[in-house]
Amino acid sequence: MPAWILDEDDALELLAFLVTAARTQVDEAAEYGPMRLLAAAHRLGGALGDKASPDTAAAVSAALEQMPYLAGLAAEFGRTTDYRAVTHPSLPNYLAVAGGSTFGVSDDQPPSSHPIEQVSVFDAVIAAGGTAKTYAEAMPQPCTLEPDGRYAVKHNPWAYFSSSTSRDNCGRFDVPAGDPENGALRDDVDAGALPTVGLLIPDMCNDGHDCPLSTADEWLRRWLPVIMDGPDYRAGDLAVVVTFDEDDHTADNLVLTTVIAPTVSQVVSGAALTHYSLSQYLAELGGASPLGEAAAAGSLSTAFGL
Repeated sequence: MPAWILDEDDALELLAFLVTAARTQVDEAAEYGPMRLLAAAHRLGGALGDKASPDTAAAVSAALEQMPYLAGLAAEFGRTTDYRAVTHPSLPNYLAVAGGSTFGVSDDQPPSSHPIEQVSVFDAVIAAGGTAKTYAEAMPQPCTLEPDGRYAVKHNPWAYFSSSTSRDNCGRFDVPAGDPENGALRDDVDAGALPTVGLLIPDMCNDGHDCPLSTADEWLRRWLPVIMDGPDYRAGDLAVVVTFDEDDHTADNLVLTTVIAPTVSQVVSGAALTHYSLSQYLAELGGASPLGEAAAAGSLSTAFGL
């Protein structure tokens, strides 16, 4: 998508924000003042002008006016101008992040239609001695393999990895998220126990698919202060990446990606990045080898000094 265009037929689907424990070599976290939200959408749309057509830049600005909180974060911390999803529709993009490949998938069918024997990046990180967790909003039980209400299994990639190791890990570490007040993610934030790599998946309303972009922005506004006030972030041990799974077929799959970390300030990266770059970053954080196409992808870590 550009992560900034929403229409009735091809709505944005928020890939989530990936909560990743970036072990920076910083003795103490930087201190930040208030988020600078004023005119952020206009500044961001203007800055993207050299990377996008005038129509796309205008759409970016218009849509980010509906997401002022995300626009402010992008301006305050870091954002991309040439980060692209790898294909359409949603599911293969999630698989690209989780497995370094689309595995030939070209639809959004459930795991029963697309069992993947390879381990996921989450499994690889666990095998390397790290920790991994998915927090899926509206998911009724751990590692639910079928859509249920506002829970979209197509947005939960761990559920597609079908080896015995993956299934066991998914059953233990792919959990219902809860909400900013209560539940698994809030408990881990408060305890300073966020995983080495993690994925927070909004439901089908809060991801901007079935509801307005302003709803997705409000969801971020509720969750991110909780995350950033937690001991992991305040210690300088956490980076948060907010991205989108795909564009709406109008901008060559260009998607806005925002990186929030104590070591990132007003970074605008023009590096050529994709979801494989994110997969590479997750693997490297967990001490694992990047999977598949992720091994040769542009470096998200280098682009933002993570």
